[in-house]
Amino acid sequence: MLSEKMLERLNEQINNEVYSAYLYMSMSAHSTHIGLKGFANWFMVQYQEEMVHAMKIYDYINDQGGQVLLAAIKEPLTEFESPLDMFEKTLTHERFITGCINDLVDLAVEEKDHATNIFLQWFVTEQIEEEGNDNDIIARLKIVEGDGNGLLMLDKELSTRVFTPPVSSGA
Repeated sequence: MLSEKMLERLNEQINNEVYSAYLYMSMSAHSTHIGLKGFANWFMVQYQEEMVHAMKIYDYINDQGGQVLLAAIKEPLTEFESPLDMFEKTLTHERFITGCINDLVDLAVEEKDHATNIFLQWFVTEQIEEEGNDNDIIARLKIVEGDGNGLLMLDKELSTRVFTPPVSSGA
């Protein structure tokens, strides 16, 4: 059974994850608008992943007998200076999400909520991957900075990303 504090924080994290999806949908729209459909694809796949994250928490709350309470989602950014700016903002946002997940883990440990602690470990691992992907793309964007051909090659590479739903681990 979830404590009231844990339930409140998990509901907040659903909001954070849906906002993440909304932010990446906005980045996808912006990428499409500026003619970088590969970037648009990458961000749309990211949108799908974030919605899966939100639903994992949604399902967990329900499985634990808690009540999901949805809140308003704030408006995402819609203008970006460059693809590099989008990915730097992505990394900053993912670092924020990592902090939120770590805070949830700390709360689970503090409350001796072993089930939630185990559940959250998937998110801890996921955030390592998220930040690593962002760092890799930022490094490549810095290499091709000012080189249109390099940017188009990266755009083509990002167009190959495909959404793969995670395999359920029984959580």
